[in-house]
Amino acid sequence: MTTVSVKLPETKYDVLIERGLLKQVGELVSKQWSARKIALVSDDNVAPLYQEQVSDSLTAAGFDVHRYVFPAGEASKSLTTLADLARQMANDAFNRDDSVIALGGGVTGDLAGLLAASYMRGLSFIQMPTSLLAQVDSSVGGKTAVDLDNIKNIIGAFYEPDLVIVDPDTLATMKQRDLVEGYGEIVKTAALEGGDFWQLIETINSPADLITHSPELSARSIHYKATVVMADETESGTRQLLNFGHTIGHAVEALADGGLRHGEAVSIGTVAIMRVFENAGLAEEGITAKLRDRFAAVGLPVTDELLTSPLVLDKVKNDKKNRHGHLNLVYLTAIGKPKIKSIPSSDIASFLHLSVAD
Repeated sequence: MTTVSVKLPETKYDVLIERGLLKQVGELVSKQWSARKIALVSDDNVAPLYQEQVSDSLTAAGFDVHRYVFPAGEASKSLTTLADLARQMANDAFNRDDSVIALGGGVTGDLAGLLAASYMRGLSFIQMPTSLLAQVDSSVGGKTAVDLDNIKNIIGAFYEPDLVIVDPDTLATMKQRDLVEGYGEIVKTAALEGGDFWQLIETINSPADLITHSPELSARSIHYKATVVMADETESGTRQLLNFGHTIGHAVEALADGGLRHGEAVSIGTVAIMRVFENAGLAEEGITAKLRDRFAAVGLPVTDELLTSPLVLDKVKNDKKNRHGHLNLVYLTAIGKPKIKSIPSSDIASFLHLSVAD
């Protein structure tokens, strides 16, 4: 079993990575928590696959498990769903000695994480991510949030779990598009780190390769993200590097109104921003093509007609990471060599000059 330890000023927790870990959930959780009531939260895609198995394992270990299920999809990442889950917990008499487990993908982790952070001002929390995207990205870092109208992740909190359990076997039940979107975040992370991680990425040429190499891909992605988060938990400094590809990606994702998955938007956004910096002479020649090739190798989109929309610039300028009239754009001078360029909001349009759509 691979263990990645995340040590922060106020807390520390481990990320456990191994095939078959969901069969050992009761034993693993009992090492972390004493007997208590647990809200086991999943969406209606994941619940039929894994919720009963996990619930039975926890019950056998002495926990009082309450299963909660919400409709799958980004639309459920809302204050309405958050209130519905909190209401169910209140009806089941949950108190501050009890806990929450998120069993599912990124939406489940974000939603159940914020539920844990806010119910009675905070319950202990464990992440059991079942999608590739959640395993390599949202399971680490403590970001929890819901959307408001069409604004992603605008209401949330930094709230760290007590434990993260990653079982790569859950990827076998994913549809190909759902599996592949997680690779958008993996390529982004490997490009930031470079070295052996990028060399591994250069060997991935199909969705089947993702399944084969998923334990190592997850371990390397989580280790890099954990290192960054430990240095900057609340995103005031180097953690901004993890936004590579996200500024334009989030804009396109929002405009697609559900037509693009997050990892697909990251792929498009990463290629677009690197084209801008390469055209400006700030990145090595050919790096955009190198990234485009790695995304495309598993079927991720690398461009979108929405990039030609003037609304993209509006979304970029109003990005929630815009601070004091400046937007920090993350780019690479070369693979493994990230940098941040601060652009005044008033200059964003002229800097990007719509070459993102070239």
